[in-house]
Amino acid sequence: MTGPTTDQTPETAPSTKPAATTISFARGAPSTDIVDVEGLKQAAVTAFDADPAGMTGYGTAIGYVPLRRWIAEQHGVPESHVLVTNGSMQADAFLFDELVTPGAAVVTERPTYDRTLLGLKTRGGDLHLVTLEEDGIAVDEVEQLLRDGVRPVFAHVIPNFQNPAGYTLSLAKRRRLLELAHEFDFLLFEDDPYVDIRFSGEPLPRMLELDGGADSTHVVYACSFSKTVCPGIRVGYLVGPPALIDRIRVRATNTYIAPNMVAQGTVFQFVTGPRYAAALETVKNALAERVGLLDQALRTHLPQATFRRPDGGYFLWVSLPAGEGHDVARIAAEAAARGVAIVPGTDFLLEGGENAFRLAFSAVQPGDVDEGVRRLAAAIEAARS
Repeated sequence: MTGPTTDQTPETAPSTKPAATTISFARGAPSTDIVDVEGLKQAAVTAFDADPAGMTGYGTAIGYVPLRRWIAEQHGVPESHVLVTNGSMQADAFLFDELVTPGAAVVTERPTYDRTLLGLKTRGGDLHLVTLEEDGIAVDEVEQLLRDGVRPVFAHVIPNFQNPAGYTLSLAKRRRLLELAHEFDFLLFEDDPYVDIRFSGEPLPRMLELDGGADSTHVVYACSFSKTVCPGIRVGYLVGPPALIDRIRVRATNTYIAPNMVAQGTVFQFVTGPRYAAALETVKNALAERVGLLDQALRTHLPQATFRRPDGGYFLWVSLPAGEGHDVARIAAEAAARGVAIVPGTDFLLEGGENAFRLAFSAVQPGDVDEGVRRLAAAIEAARS
């Protein structure tokens, strides 16, 4: 196996779930017990008390103005560089609509988030998938594509705790990607919804920061509050050159006039209030425990598997030995029959991935992790026979 040696993990009671009850490693969302529901309720009340007109009116396409201002301050950019959207997927969609025309070249990681692939394919993009290594996208492959004449409108990169693999882009690769972006004049789309969910290791600077922040000309940055506050809040944002942001603002206006002011006002009160720091620590501590248990369970029940334990985020990518005829679609079906949900590796690739799958550990209760992997191991064995 690759990755660090298993750390000591807390004693956890075994699962008491009957086999008919599904243990889901499928969806990257936190379980309700690690979301600060009371804090969100208080933030919503505070938002209505503090700004009833802002909460009940349409607002504008740029998003809730105090939240937009706060985001700009966090990134050290003027407000004109920021657009707040209904989740980061909405931000992605606006950017894709603006830049991806049929036949336009786009570089992305292999594997990458399935919705990214779908969005780019739907718009007719000419996709160039580049190998994802344990320290991020293979920059030498990107450079070779560029020197061979590929001229992408952007390169899509998930730099921290990548979905689906959980890998993090190294500092050296961040710097080299920026050099290539300037040399060949393309955008880096830094898609970064997991950046604040780090539970080990040291944080790395964003490529937006490395490119000069407010002076950046070659980075568009996207983030979300779905992973740090809660998925149901559906608030994300873009940071980028103001001319591009303004064109996307026009798209947003024509799409929905304004995003959800109640959600954005609630997020603003929550992230600027007294409970946010503790709530984020709760999420990180819970996920650190769960990934430790998952690491241990995989080593026990699937010793033939290869994976790297992530330093943050929600996901872990598992590969089974190549050349042994694994069929991940059959594995997923056998797992479902045993009450376990996984996402096949083929969902995150244009081709290949039959011997791989993604495990999301965020929503699985600690006591269910070992049982879920035990069932998954049985499913893999059944699929082979």
